Amino acid sequence: MYNFKGINSLDNIDSDALFPYSGGFVSANRYLFKYIPKTPLSRYVLKEALEGTSIFKFGSGDLKLMLVSGVHGNEIPPQIASLLLMEKLFNNDLNETVYIIPFTAPKSSMQNIRWFNNDDLNRSSASYGTLTNTILKKAHELKIDSLADFHSTSVNSNPGKEGVFCSLKTLFKSYEIGEYISNELGSEIISFNMAGSSFKGALEDECNLSGIPAVTCEVLSPHGYAEKKACSRSLKQMEAFLSYFNVF
Repeated sequence: MYNFKGINSLDNIDSDALFPYSGGFVSANRYLFKYIPKTPLSRYVLKEALEGTSIFKFGSGDLKLMLVSGVHGNEIPPQIASLLLMEKLFNNDLNETVYIIPFTAPKSSMQNIRWFNNDDLNRSSASYGTLTNTILKKAHELKIDSLADFHSTSVNSNPGKEGVFCSLKTLFKSYEIGEYISNELGSEIISFNMAGSSFKGALEDECNLSGIPAVTCEVLSPHGYAEKKACSRSLKQMEAFLSYFNVF
Protein backbone atom coordinates (compact mmCIF):
# COMPACT_ATOMS: atom_id res chain seq x y z
CA MET A 1 0.00 0.00 0.00
CA TYR A 2 1.25 3.49 -0.83
CA ASN A 3 0.17 6.09 1.72
CA PHE A 4 0.83 9.69 0.70
CA LYS A 5 -0.77 11.41 3.68
CA GLY A 6 1.40 14.13 5.13
CA ILE A 7 4.61 13.42 3.23
CA ASN A 8 6.53 15.76 0.96
CA SER A 9 8.66 13.27 -0.96
CA LEU A 10 8.52 9.77 -2.34
CA ASP A 11 11.10 8.45 0.11
CA ASN A 12 10.37 5.56 2.46
CA ILE A 13 7.05 4.52 0.97
CA ASP A 14 5.96 1.01 1.86
CA SER A 15 4.87 -0.74 -1.32
CA ASP A 16 3.10 -3.91 -2.27
CA ALA A 17 1.43 -5.13 -5.45
CA LEU A 18 -2.23 -6.04 -5.16
CA PHE A 19 -1.93 -8.52 -8.02
CA PRO A 20 1.71 -9.31 -8.93
CA TYR A 21 1.16 -11.11 -12.26
CA SER A 22 -0.30 -8.23 -14.24
CA GLY A 23 2.70 -5.92 -14.58
CA GLY A 24 3.58 -4.03 -17.71
CA PHE A 25 5.61 -1.14 -19.10
CA VAL A 26 2.67 1.25 -19.34
CA SER A 27 4.76 4.00 -20.92
CA ALA A 28 5.07 1.87 -24.03
CA ASN A 29 1.48 2.84 -24.81
CA ARG A 30 2.11 6.09 -26.64
CA TYR A 31 -1.42 7.42 -26.08
CA LEU A 32 -1.06 6.97 -22.35
CA PHE A 33 2.42 8.41 -22.30
CA LYS A 34 1.38 11.51 -24.27
CA TYR A 35 -0.96 12.85 -21.60
CA ILE A 36 0.27 11.50 -18.28
CA PRO A 37 1.90 14.06 -15.97
CA LYS A 38 5.69 14.01 -16.22
CA THR A 39 6.21 14.24 -12.46
CA PRO A 40 8.05 12.22 -9.80
CA LEU A 41 4.75 10.80 -8.55
CA SER A 42 3.65 9.57 -11.99
CA ARG A 43 7.09 8.15 -12.69
CA TYR A 44 6.87 6.26 -9.41
CA VAL A 45 3.42 4.91 -10.25
CA LEU A 46 4.60 3.80 -13.69
CA LYS A 47 7.60 2.07 -12.15
CA GLU A 48 5.39 0.17 -9.72
CA ALA A 49 3.13 -0.87 -12.61
CA LEU A 50 6.02 -2.99 -13.86
CA GLU A 51 5.50 -5.20 -10.81
CA GLY A 52 1.73 -5.58 -11.08
CA THR A 53 -1.57 -3.99 -10.08
CA SER A 54 -0.98 -1.34 -7.42
CA ILE A 55 -3.31 0.46 -5.04
CA PHE A 56 -2.56 3.93 -3.65
CA LYS A 57 -3.97 5.53 -0.52
CA PHE A 58 -4.60 9.21 0.18
CA GLY A 59 -5.87 10.61 3.47
CA SER A 60 -6.93 8.82 6.64
CA GLY A 61 -10.56 9.71 7.32
CA ASP A 62 -13.27 7.36 8.47
CA LEU A 63 -15.08 7.30 5.11
CA LYS A 64 -13.27 5.09 2.60
CA LEU A 65 -13.68 5.42 -1.17
CA MET A 66 -12.09 3.51 -4.04
CA LEU A 67 -11.62 4.62 -7.64
CA VAL A 68 -10.62 2.08 -10.29
CA SER A 69 -9.55 2.54 -13.91
CA GLY A 70 -7.96 0.42 -16.62
CA VAL A 71 -10.22 -2.60 -16.16
CA HIS A 72 -10.09 -2.59 -19.96
CA GLY A 73 -6.52 -1.77 -20.91
CA ASN A 74 -7.41 -0.05 -24.18
CA GLU A 75 -9.73 2.46 -22.50
CA ILE A 76 -7.13 5.16 -22.12
CA PRO A 77 -8.73 8.41 -20.81
CA PRO A 78 -9.70 7.15 -17.32
CA GLN A 79 -6.19 5.82 -16.71
CA ILE A 80 -4.73 9.21 -17.54
CA ALA A 81 -7.41 10.90 -15.43
CA SER A 82 -6.47 8.71 -12.46
CA LEU A 83 -2.91 9.98 -12.58
CA LEU A 84 -4.14 13.57 -12.90
CA LEU A 85 -6.38 13.03 -9.87
CA MET A 86 -3.52 11.54 -7.89
CA GLU A 87 -1.49 14.68 -8.57
CA LYS A 88 -4.36 16.75 -7.14
CA LEU A 89 -4.65 14.58 -4.05
CA PHE A 90 -0.92 14.26 -3.45
CA ASN A 91 0.12 15.91 -0.16
CA ASN A 92 -3.36 17.34 0.42
CA ASP A 93 -4.95 16.93 3.82
CA LEU A 94 -8.10 15.03 2.94
CA ASN A 95 -11.04 14.72 5.29
CA GLU A 96 -11.67 11.16 4.06
CA THR A 97 -9.65 8.19 2.74
CA VAL A 98 -9.33 7.68 -1.01
CA TYR A 99 -7.86 4.56 -2.61
CA ILE A 100 -6.93 4.66 -6.30
CA ILE A 101 -6.07 1.84 -8.68
CA PRO A 102 -4.92 3.71 -11.82
CA PHE A 103 -3.94 0.66 -13.89
CA THR A 104 -5.99 -2.45 -13.16
CA ALA A 105 -3.97 -4.53 -15.63
CA PRO A 106 -0.75 -2.72 -16.57
CA LYS A 107 0.13 -5.48 -19.01
CA SER A 108 -3.07 -4.85 -20.97
CA SER A 109 -2.53 -1.09 -20.80
CA MET A 110 0.96 -1.56 -22.20
CA GLN A 111 -0.37 -3.68 -25.06
CA ASN A 112 -3.37 -1.37 -25.60
CA ILE A 113 -5.80 -4.31 -25.53
CA ARG A 114 -9.18 -4.82 -23.88
CA TRP A 115 -8.67 -8.20 -22.26
CA PHE A 116 -6.16 -9.45 -19.69
CA ASN A 117 -4.87 -12.97 -20.37
CA ASN A 118 -7.96 -13.68 -22.52
CA ASP A 119 -10.24 -12.56 -19.68
CA ASP A 120 -12.73 -9.68 -19.84
CA LEU A 121 -12.10 -8.32 -16.37
CA ASN A 122 -15.45 -6.57 -16.27
CA ARG A 123 -17.28 -9.87 -16.63
CA SER A 124 -15.21 -11.94 -14.19
CA SER A 125 -15.38 -10.07 -10.89
CA ALA A 126 -17.40 -12.88 -9.33
CA SER A 127 -14.90 -15.56 -10.40
CA TYR A 128 -12.45 -16.64 -7.73
CA GLY A 129 -8.83 -15.71 -8.39
CA THR A 130 -9.42 -13.22 -11.20
CA LEU A 131 -7.85 -9.79 -11.04
CA THR A 132 -11.11 -7.93 -10.52
CA ASN A 133 -12.26 -10.50 -7.98
CA THR A 134 -9.07 -9.69 -6.08
CA ILE A 135 -10.01 -5.99 -6.22
CA LEU A 136 -13.52 -6.81 -4.97
CA LYS A 137 -12.09 -8.77 -2.05
CA LYS A 138 -9.66 -5.93 -1.30
CA ALA A 139 -12.55 -3.46 -1.22
CA HIS A 140 -14.27 -5.60 1.41
CA GLU A 141 -11.05 -6.09 3.35
CA LEU A 142 -10.52 -2.32 3.47
CA LYS A 143 -14.20 -1.78 4.36
CA ILE A 144 -14.72 0.53 1.41
CA ASP A 145 -17.88 2.64 1.69
CA SER A 146 -18.28 3.20 -2.05
CA LEU A 147 -16.46 2.32 -5.28
CA ALA A 148 -16.45 3.91 -8.73
CA ASP A 149 -15.12 2.16 -11.83
CA PHE A 150 -14.08 4.41 -14.73
CA HIS A 151 -14.21 3.41 -18.40
CA SER A 152 -14.37 4.87 -21.88
CA THR A 153 -16.62 3.78 -24.72
CA SER A 154 -16.41 4.17 -28.47
CA VAL A 155 -19.38 5.26 -30.58
CA ASN A 156 -20.09 1.76 -31.88
CA SER A 157 -19.79 -0.07 -28.54
CA ASN A 158 -21.91 -0.28 -25.40
CA PRO A 159 -23.06 2.23 -24.22
CA GLY A 160 -21.57 4.36 -27.01
CA LYS A 161 -22.15 7.61 -25.08
CA GLU A 162 -20.99 9.34 -21.95
CA GLY A 163 -22.92 7.99 -19.02
CA VAL A 164 -23.07 6.62 -15.50
CA PHE A 165 -24.20 3.05 -14.86
CA CYS A 166 -25.96 2.45 -11.55
CA SER A 167 -28.71 0.30 -10.09
CA LEU A 168 -31.82 0.85 -8.00
CA LYS A 169 -31.43 -2.50 -6.22
CA THR A 170 -29.82 -4.01 -4.27
CA LEU A 171 -28.41 -0.67 -3.14
CA PHE A 172 -30.34 2.53 -3.86
CA LYS A 173 -27.22 4.48 -2.87
CA SER A 174 -25.76 3.41 -6.24
CA TYR A 175 -28.55 5.28 -8.02
CA GLU A 176 -28.16 8.33 -5.78
CA ILE A 177 -24.44 8.55 -6.59
CA GLY A 178 -25.11 8.09 -10.30
CA GLU A 179 -27.84 10.73 -10.26
CA TYR A 180 -25.51 13.19 -8.53
CA ILE A 181 -22.73 12.72 -11.10
CA SER A 182 -25.28 13.00 -13.90
CA ASN A 183 -26.70 16.24 -12.52
CA GLU A 184 -23.23 17.71 -11.98
CA LEU A 185 -21.83 16.93 -15.43
CA GLY A 186 -24.65 16.03 -17.76
CA SER A 187 -23.38 12.46 -18.12
CA GLU A 188 -26.47 10.39 -18.98
CA ILE A 189 -27.68 8.21 -16.13
CA ILE A 190 -28.02 4.55 -17.17
CA SER A 191 -29.86 2.77 -14.40
CA PHE A 192 -31.00 -0.81 -13.96
CA ASN A 193 -33.64 -2.09 -11.62
CA MET A 194 -31.40 -4.84 -10.22
CA ALA A 195 -27.62 -4.99 -10.03
CA GLY A 196 -26.23 -7.76 -12.22
CA SER A 197 -29.40 -8.12 -14.29
CA SER A 198 -27.69 -7.04 -17.53
CA PHE A 199 -23.93 -7.40 -17.01
CA LYS A 200 -22.86 -10.49 -15.11
CA GLY A 201 -19.54 -10.19 -13.32
CA ALA A 202 -19.05 -6.43 -13.72
CA LEU A 203 -17.08 -4.93 -10.85
CA GLU A 204 -19.79 -2.34 -10.20
CA ASP A 205 -22.53 -4.98 -10.05
CA GLU A 206 -20.59 -7.36 -7.83
CA CYS A 207 -19.88 -4.51 -5.43
CA ASN A 208 -23.56 -3.56 -5.29
CA LEU A 209 -24.62 -7.18 -4.83
CA SER A 210 -22.16 -7.63 -1.98
CA GLY A 211 -23.00 -4.45 -0.08
CA ILE A 212 -20.67 -1.77 -1.49
CA PRO A 213 -22.52 1.03 -3.34
CA ALA A 214 -20.86 1.40 -6.74
CA VAL A 215 -21.19 3.10 -10.13
CA THR A 216 -19.47 2.78 -13.50
CA CYS A 217 -18.62 6.02 -15.30
CA GLU A 218 -18.08 6.12 -19.06
CA VAL A 219 -16.65 8.85 -21.29
CA LEU A 220 -16.75 8.86 -25.06
CA SER A 221 -13.44 7.99 -26.73
CA PRO A 222 -12.32 5.55 -29.44
CA HIS A 223 -10.84 2.40 -27.95
CA GLY A 224 -7.06 2.45 -27.84
CA TYR A 225 -6.93 6.22 -28.20
CA ALA A 226 -7.08 9.35 -26.06
CA GLU A 227 -7.70 13.04 -26.51
CA LYS A 228 -7.42 15.77 -23.92
CA LYS A 229 -11.18 16.43 -23.82
CA ALA A 230 -12.02 12.80 -22.93
CA CYS A 231 -9.33 12.75 -20.24
CA SER A 232 -10.74 15.97 -18.79
CA ARG A 233 -14.29 14.58 -18.75
CA SER A 234 -13.16 11.43 -16.99
CA LEU A 235 -11.33 13.50 -14.39
CA LYS A 236 -14.48 15.56 -13.83
CA GLN A 237 -16.45 12.35 -13.27
CA MET A 238 -13.92 11.26 -10.67
CA GLU A 239 -14.09 14.61 -8.95
CA ALA A 240 -17.90 14.52 -8.99
CA PHE A 241 -17.84 11.07 -7.36
CA LEU A 242 -15.59 12.42 -4.62
CA SER A 243 -17.70 15.57 -4.35
CA TYR A 244 -20.77 13.48 -3.57
CA PHE A 245 -18.93 12.42 -0.42
CA ASN A 246 -17.66 15.95 0.28
CA VAL A 247 -14.04 15.10 -0.49
CA PHE A 248 -13.86 18.06 -2.89
